[in-house]
Amino acid sequence: MLLEPSASFEALQRDFRWEIPADFNIGRAVCDDWARRDPQRICLEHFSPDGRHLSLTYGALAAQSSAFAHALVSLGVEPGDRVALLLPQCFETVIAHLAIYKMGAIALPLALLFGEEALEYRLSNAGATVVVTNAFGLSRLAPIRARLDGLRHVVSIDPADAPVRSFATLVEQHPDSFDIVASGPDDPALMIYTSGTTGAPKGALHGHRVLAGHMPGFQLAHDFPPQPDDRMWTPSDWAWAGGLLNALLPSLLLGIPVVSSPAQKFDAHMAFRIMAEMKVRNAFIPPTALRLLAAVEQPRQHYDLVLRSIGSAGESLGRETYEWVKTALGIVPNEFYGQTECNFVLSSAAHLGVSKAGFIGKSVPGHRVAIIDEAGHELPAGETGQVAIARPDPVMLLGYWQNPEATSAKFVGDWMKTGDLGRQDEEGYVQFFGRDDDVITSSGYRIGPAEIEDCLISHPAVRLAAVIGKPDALRTEIVKAFVVLQAGFSGSEALASDVRDWVKHRLSMHEYPREVAFVEELPLTTSGKVIRRLLRDREVALSSG
Repeated sequence: MLLEPSASFEALQRDFRWEIPADFNIGRAVCDDWARRDPQRICLEHFSPDGRHLSLTYGALAAQSSAFAHALVSLGVEPGDRVALLLPQCFETVIAHLAIYKMGAIALPLALLFGEEALEYRLSNAGATVVVTNAFGLSRLAPIRARLDGLRHVVSIDPADAPVRSFATLVEQHPDSFDIVASGPDDPALMIYTSGTTGAPKGALHGHRVLAGHMPGFQLAHDFPPQPDDRMWTPSDWAWAGGLLNALLPSLLLGIPVVSSPAQKFDAHMAFRIMAEMKVRNAFIPPTALRLLAAVEQPRQHYDLVLRSIGSAGESLGRETYEWVKTALGIVPNEFYGQTECNFVLSSAAHLGVSKAGFIGKSVPGHRVAIIDEAGHELPAGETGQVAIARPDPVMLLGYWQNPEATSAKFVGDWMKTGDLGRQDEEGYVQFFGRDDDVITSSGYRIGPAEIEDCLISHPAVRLAAVIGKPDALRTEIVKAFVVLQAGFSGSEALASDVRDWVKHRLSMHEYPREVAFVEELPLTTSGKVIRRLLRDREVALSSG
């Protein structure tokens, strides 16, 4: 399941074969195997703003996760039960994850940023029997606890009154060795709800194989790790597939220490401080976070950075951000692509010469990605269609939780539809245009928002931007931009006109935003993606009103 370093991307694609053990358990693979070989090896480090950083070894991680696996069994959790994790980046999050995998239950990571309705929906839909959380999570759960009939136990990593149970006490009370259940690649291990950019969230159920399936892409995006002194950090919530499967678990599998940091609203200077102080060599940083980092001028002069690789995914990186990372950080960022249902299937690999601004990359060895039409037929190079992944594929979901109709609708023949529009060039590079339902139809043109948004953020006054199609009687839709300004700028008609002209002159006459709205913030999912649906819904409501 690992790539052998090669001088040729084409050779890797040609020669790679999946070899996933018949007995594969994520808990054993990322922890206990290392604990047996090198128990004193550091696996986790936690950044503390006061400078008193913490660390944990593989031996300690194995012992504590085994003890918590026993604790879950003592609470009546059985293989296949769903155990929710409502936690920030911290050691306990990893301990709980591995305990769940070891005893055969299904981990259900949830973001602390979720509101009451979002939490209640996911916990109820999944039928979670246990929630592991902290004091903040307890405050989120309190108003909905009585309505969660299937929830039997709540465990807190912070002090709490009964009937909430103490995480530390449960770990202390149980043995530190555990007979890991026999599990195969296809046995359920993990369920992550879709981010909800369109429609109701659905639980994407994954088998233990999902981690193995991520390894080739992870190796490409970070130039064949592990290398000496490699250390991983991501600002992404570990409750998101990006933070968990693009950074945390693959790093642990390869013996790379992972840096965690306290939950906070993203701050560019703090992010640079974390990377400098913790000697981070490898980072997974989504495009929105990279754009926010760009607000710091000449970061290498102010921070002692030792970065050697940056991977980015979750939305289109764009040429402007790509070039900023190259210039300001001295690193060619490796953009990659996937979604909750089937992740890390396209990637750049700058060290192998696979990198092109404005393009995601090529199919990762072991995965087959194509552009298809609505009937599931592959389209030739240069034609726009839907990005699709061929099955079987180890990163592909087992199915949507208790939703066979949605699972079936996700496929056309042996292609899993992503709902994302793109095109492939003659060299095999894939260009991403945006979700199919984000595409704007204006005066007969089909316009993807990503390229316009990328152009907008290159304007010196623009910090973040989102583009939607606003209903229009004449043109069907017009392009409308929602813009968050850089500090020191104020919204005005003169600035709106300048922004329109900026896009008109840099893209095309039919793609510029005919309307520009200046806003304080954009609606984002917990993974940092713009929820364009909310912006569209607001415009529809205003038009009908």
